[in-house]
Amino acid sequence: MPVGVIDVGSNTVRVLVVRDGREIFSRRKMLRLGASVEKFGRIPDEKLHETRDVVREFAEAARSAGAHPVEVLITSPGRQAENGADLLAALSRAGDCDARILSAVEEGLLAFKGALTAVSPPARRLVAVVDVGGGSAQVVVGTRRGGAGWARSIDIGSQRLTSRLLQDDPPGPAAVTAAQAEVERYLDELDVPAPRTALTVGGSARALKRLAGSRLDGPALEALIELLGTTPSAELVEEHDVDPDRVRTMAAGAIILAGIQRRLDVPLKVVRAGLREGALLELAAKRAAA
Repeated sequence: MPVGVIDVGSNTVRVLVVRDGREIFSRRKMLRLGASVEKFGRIPDEKLHETRDVVREFAEAARSAGAHPVEVLITSPGRQAENGADLLAALSRAGDCDARILSAVEEGLLAFKGALTAVSPPARRLVAVVDVGGGSAQVVVGTRRGGAGWARSIDIGSQRLTSRLLQDDPPGPAAVTAAQAEVERYLDELDVPAPRTALTVGGSARALKRLAGSRLDGPALEALIELLGTTPSAELVEEHDVDPDRVRTMAAGAIILAGIQRRLDVPLKVVRAGLREGALLELAAKRAAA
């Protein structure tokens, strides 16, 4: 029987249903909850109601696809908004299912599990998984055999950084320099174990892959920052096939990934599986054990 998860993040709400590890249904809606949290410190009632309606629609669609159970996972908007508890209660009722706010470490661990299951590196190889979301970024290091051994969260993401410093279109060199300094401040005490391999997951990484391919090393990321910082959104969409929903936060995503990549000192490989896939693996395991 399929299992389904609804992921409520700072940029998007996504639903994913899988059966035996194969995707059978997915959908997304760009709501930008993180922009509201950054501006107001909370999720306004109008945006709360919109999110509730989307989760209700997605839960019904997941059940129509045969999913049982369905779970709602709330990431940084639930942690960072003053009314995160209200969001949790509203989405639990709307989805008519279990809902929970993930801690930053839980979010990173699920992304780690999903990424390593998809890529399957050598069992003892030390691997870092980087997940840059809209409201925060997670870095987890460990092995496929031993699991995660080190996990940290950085309280800045692509939507928050965009709302704070990169709102102009294009942002321009001065704003990019300020954003890079802001990210360095958050990363100042990030002392990451040195991995052999580094994977990156999430919407920012997937959007950047369309421009630069799946290997994001230092020069590739610097070139992306230059392009995204100086090119209007309309031109990026028209001439570079950039996702219109993602284009405004891509410069921020590239800046955050570049800062983390410098500390890891290995290229980042973009992989598709992450948080949702890790959550679905856990959900399927719980059902099998019940």
